[in-house]
Amino acid sequence: MKELRQLCGFACLAALVLSGCGRPRGLVETLAPNEVMDFRTLYAENCAGCHGRDGRGGAAIGLADPVYLALADERSMRRAVANGVRGTAMPSFAESAGGLLTEAQIDVIVGEIRSRWSRPGMLDGANPPSYAAKSAGDIQRGEAAYRTFCESCHGPGGLGGPKGSAIANDSFLALVSDQGLRTLVIAGRPDLGAPDWRGNVPGHPMSDQDVTDVVAWLLSKRVEAPGQPYSAASFQQH
Repeated sequence: MKELRQLCGFACLAALVLSGCGRPRGLVETLAPNEVMDFRTLYAENCAGCHGRDGRGGAAIGLADPVYLALADERSMRRAVANGVRGTAMPSFAESAGGLLTEAQIDVIVGEIRSRWSRPGMLDGANPPSYAAKSAGDIQRGEAAYRTFCESCHGPGGLGGPKGSAIANDSFLALVSDQGLRTLVIAGRPDLGAPDWRGNVPGHPMSDQDVTDVVAWLLSKRVEAPGQPYSAASFQQH
């Protein structure tokens, strides 16, 4: 009887396979990593850790900021995702640059960010500074522009104030790119309460040259070896 039950079981299994079922109903097929094309999954696994859930900002800028999306073109965003930003925490995601994402997956990420979170006409009637600098900035003019537009929040010399962080900090400047600084000055950080180029001085938006000069002044604060060394007192036993 035992042998008969085994034979019946094998016969049923064979019939199931031959019938075309192949696997139990309801079993979800697991996609290979390079086959995932769902935006929410791709964003959560590759972007949210720095740019925040739903693009609201975190260690890096919020990608759901419509001002930023109106300034940065799709080509620039795609290049940053694919190749990363040298000298910053933004890695390369494209397979061709050592990452794990296909060209099609990068197209999904960039395209969906722009279609979901941008607002058509966001800057209509405004005269925004250009996304990329058109000329070299002047450090002395930049220091004066900083005092006018930025010091009230970020403090004298960019060392921090009651409403803003230290943006002349050597460690911060070592972790942000030249373009990243310009983007921050123009678009602000709405998730942190930092206004865009129009909101620093009511009725007096920053000009393209103001932005370029402030960025030049900030870049002049970069040092070759950032970070304060530990003093001998730090190693004393207590």
